[in-house]
Amino acid sequence: MTPAALLTVSLTAFGLALDSQAAKFASEYELLRKLPNAEVAGIVTNTGVPDAQGLIGFNQREGKWFEAGMQRGGCWMLIGAVVAGDETKADAAWKSIEATFARQVEDGGFLTNPKPGVDRPATQPERVETAFFYLQELAHALLVVRDSPMEGHFHARIEALKPKMRRACAFIQAGYDGIIKKAGHTANRMFIAAKAFGLCGVILNDDELKASSKKLVRVALARRDAEGVFVENGGRDSSYNAVSLLMGQVLALYLPDPAVDDAMSRAMAWQRTRIRPTGEVTVEGNTRTGVGKEVFMGRPKEVNYHEVALALCYYGMLHDDPDALRLAQKVSDWPALKGR
Repeated sequence: MTPAALLTVSLTAFGLALDSQAAKFASEYELLRKLPNAEVAGIVTNTGVPDAQGLIGFNQREGKWFEAGMQRGGCWMLIGAVVAGDETKADAAWKSIEATFARQVEDGGFLTNPKPGVDRPATQPERVETAFFYLQELAHALLVVRDSPMEGHFHARIEALKPKMRRACAFIQAGYDGIIKKAGHTANRMFIAAKAFGLCGVILNDDELKASSKKLVRVALARRDAEGVFVENGGRDSSYNAVSLLMGQVLALYLPDPAVDDAMSRAMAWQRTRIRPTGEVTVEGNTRTGVGKEVFMGRPKEVNYHEVALALCYYGMLHDDPDALRLAQKVSDWPALKGR
């Protein structure tokens, strides 16, 4: 499905006060435009605001630069601000992009400092990984901008950014083989990398990048078990399966692929069995999250409820599935309910 294709969607997710009748949208921007401003700024983006240095996310919380991938929240902030029609916030979000590219280095990648608890320099595959983590969300944001009334407001800045993006894409393209060697056992990272190559390929009109995206998609699709669940570290994981769903669905909006559509439906069938009627995502049997098997920067990895809810929401939109949208609402609400 291309941006110009019509998407059928009943947006009852996230408690939105919208008409219950299915509505049609000409682009992802138009789809997101139906979300009330408060929801766009809060639930959908949910990223915070860059500081005076342009840092956001973990970089901001620690008060120092670690790596580019940790800046991707600024791209979601840009999406939210553009959809809300708020140029002031959009310009603030753009500062995070400027801060990231201010740390682009000679080889086209980005300055990467050791994470807390790590006492060695980043390896080349690690530098490539943080670069594609950032580029996938940057390109996503720029595509939403492209289809919005703010395209003119950002046109010159985007054109000035494209040569830098090309250098960054050349950097990850040169590290393509290392992507599979480092993270080929995790389907979600294959989709994240595919999204970076593919959406940057759309923005830059680069067929080589799009071809690399398709190859990575095929690797991701091969990382499924007999029931179509995406495999993570040799098994199933109720959080990372949803990440694959989210990334694959967004990528397919711009680079349609029937095989991806079929895979999304099969993976979603299992995902829904892992969500209780309350919205709680179950973790029993997970290979990576919620059961203490993996630690990230000193903390056990937990379910990413935000991305599980978004995966359900996109699926409900694209398949006109009200039940998926209602479940997205419950998943979005669960962390706050649990904390009461």
